Amino acid sequence: MHQHDDIEWAESRSGKADHDLVALGIATAAIILFVGTGGTVMPQIVNSWMTHSYSSDILLSNAVLLNIALLIFGWRRYTDLHQEVHERRVAEQRAQALAERDPLTGCLNRRAGLPAIDRMLTRATESENEVAVMVLDLDNFKQINDLNGHKLGDRVLQAVAELLTSILPAGSIAIRMGGDEFACAISYAHHARARIENIADRLIEHIRMPIAHEGFEVEISTSLGIATTDEEDLEDAEMTAEVLIHRADIAMYQAKKRGRNGYFWFEPAMETELRFRNELEGAIRRGIALDEFVPYYEQQIDLRTGELVGFEMLARWNSPEYGLVNPDVFIPVAEENELISELSESLIRKALNDAKDWDPRLTLSVNISPVQMRNPLFAQQLLHLLVETGFPPSRFEIEITETSLHENLASVRTITTSLKNQGIKISLDDFGTGYASLAQLRNLPFDRLKIDRSFVAELTNDEKGAELVEAIVSLGQGLNLPITAEGIETAEALEALKSLGQFKGQGYLYGRPEDASTTKERLARTGLSKSVAGTETTGQAVAPRAADETAPIPPTIKGRLVG
Repeated sequence: MHQHDDIEWAESRSGKADHDLVALGIATAAIILFVGTGGTVMPQIVNSWMTHSYSSDILLSNAVLLNIALLIFGWRRYTDLHQEVHERRVAEQRAQALAERDPLTGCLNRRAGLPAIDRMLTRATESENEVAVMVLDLDNFKQINDLNGHKLGDRVLQAVAELLTSILPAGSIAIRMGGDEFACAISYAHHARARIENIADRLIEHIRMPIAHEGFEVEISTSLGIATTDEEDLEDAEMTAEVLIHRADIAMYQAKKRGRNGYFWFEPAMETELRFRNELEGAIRRGIALDEFVPYYEQQIDLRTGELVGFEMLARWNSPEYGLVNPDVFIPVAEENELISELSESLIRKALNDAKDWDPRLTLSVNISPVQMRNPLFAQQLLHLLVETGFPPSRFEIEITETSLHENLASVRTITTSLKNQGIKISLDDFGTGYASLAQLRNLPFDRLKIDRSFVAELTNDEKGAELVEAIVSLGQGLNLPITAEGIETAEALEALKSLGQFKGQGYLYGRPEDASTTKERLARTGLSKSVAGTETTGQAVAPRAADETAPIPPTIKGRLVG
């Protein structure tokens, strides 16, 4: 409570206490008076009532009756005031609980939780114990609310709170920080980290168990970060609840970055990295506003004929500060900070306008982020870009990853079906690295499978790699799905692929990705530019380039961000 509220509350309690004492004093005086006079007068009063005779002590009798009335009034007033004080005390306790507790989960809220951790830190210092703070964030919780409604989302939060209560040791603190983020604090003996790791493992394991509510059932995972006072290199730092939660939050972010459904201990280097990522996020926002992101194009070749059949658009960031930045650096940051949709829309618009000048037989494919596939309006937005630029849907192909299927299959089915109905081709990218099942391949409207570059790289070095590629080829043939191989970098890999069947391929063996102007010059030289291509022009074969003939790798982000 604030100081002003404390004063008002104290004054109110003092006033109630004064009224309480007055009522009690009246009742006490009435009792004493009644005891002093009632023993003598009461028999006379009763005798007078029974004989109907007039008594000379009638005034005294009236005084006794008045005394009885005062006694009853005083006692009744005292009991009423006592009940009122009790109800007020209960209401104050309830109000205090509401001010300190999250009403949905029963956990402490942030306002009350941080002081509770500070008190635990003080006690731990006195007893020479340590304190570990864990921050838990539920993975993909927003999708549960979006797909199943907030009732199921609320039930998930309640179930997590119940698990915290049941798994955490006695005396621990559980806090709902807000949304789907929880924090907890545990006091433990010096250098007994194994106990904390055991608790973290149990929390992760139990949270993964299915949660059912009103006919719905969901599975969810959590990413967990841990910070502790038991750090030799952190002894000089001032240990407060704010500091520990901040560090645990940074460690939790690392757990999400490394694949989620796990935990990480805080390390000082993580804070430096997070600070740098925050700077990078700001630079990306400025880059989007200043139109610094540009499309590059990687050739796609018919491996049987060597003919150029299309391009895949790849994002690059032409940053004045960092140089030419590869997408592996900025795409994850853009996805985490909900910048990917705006960034992707800008790049696709540029690519569609560029591709309008290509030979009409050349296709354009673009990668779509799993984040975009969660947006129910994505199909409409993409079709709007095609209409705006006048690019034919039949020449356009989107590539989605297996991660998209795992995260939100229903949304992917709706979006891909809508786009397929408009003539857009759908490819499953990085096939073999995720969770796609045969049923999903049969039920979703895919037009092509793309073999991940890691399998192509092992094609000539690893017998198992070759067997896996052969299995993917057989699966594609069985489902009547053409195949594109990514990452073709050697002549040996190219020959191995040719021996397995008919492929479309791409990779550095055919050249590095090029910007729009260089691509346009290439097409003009080969007669595949719309402005120079005649109706009888035949696409020219692209000769594979030896490794030492490839163009130099474009300059990438400097320092720590070399891509």
